Amino acid sequence: MASLIRVVRKKISSSCCSSSWAVARTLRVRNGTLGFASRGYAEVAAVKSPFESNILRVLRNEIEYQAEYAPPHQPETKFNSYTVEERPGEQVITLKGRFGDREDIKIEATMFDGYEHITVPGDDSSGADVRLHLSLLVDISKGEGGSELEFVCSAWPDCLDVEKVYILRRGHMPTRPFLGPNFRDLNPKVQEKFREYLDTRGVNDELAAFLHDYMLNKDRIELLRWMDSLKSFVEK
Repeated sequence: MASLIRVVRKKISSSCCSSSWAVARTLRVRNGTLGFASRGYAEVAAVKSPFESNILRVLRNEIEYQAEYAPPHQPETKFNSYTVEERPGEQVITLKGRFGDREDIKIEATMFDGYEHITVPGDDSSGADVRLHLSLLVDISKGEGGSELEFVCSAWPDCLDVEKVYILRRGHMPTRPFLGPNFRDLNPKVQEKFREYLDTRGVNDELAAFLHDYMLNKDRIELLRWMDSLKSFVEK
């Protein structure tokens, strides 16, 4: 797990570095919004031990470096017909939308939860790179209290794959329900029609690309929020 985090962090940092985002001194996250402010070390009023002072110095320098190296931007709140609900401090986001007059669609997407190695020709460093992965649940319902169609999907930077499809009966599910076969075991024509069904509702490769860009930014926000919380705790 530690090696995965290091690889993912390396990938995220290199992806963010090419951005033209404005440089900020220190990220401050309050009430789910972003703000930038400079805060000097001398503002810490309480007298600290040498050990605590050293921790604060290291954290302050790291926050400043991270904020200047690849500062995040304000998260998007819309994607096509979907509303994006940021969930500060959590590893998921939620998208909500409607299709037609009857269907409510809810999508829950994780932050990066895996990767695969890919070969990069001509890369003098190692000849290999990583391709990040995230997961999402797509729930499609028709009215309160009815059944839901749920898709379990994998999102890569350039494509979205369906792994499972379920029929859920909220409040009426048996103890051990039959949830159907793996999606890839279905007849290819059935698979194709379900992909068309999702594509019509905006659940497609374009959504996968949007989620990857969003999560790259969220990863930066959460990292800075986490370090700022550590610093605030030590300052007390």
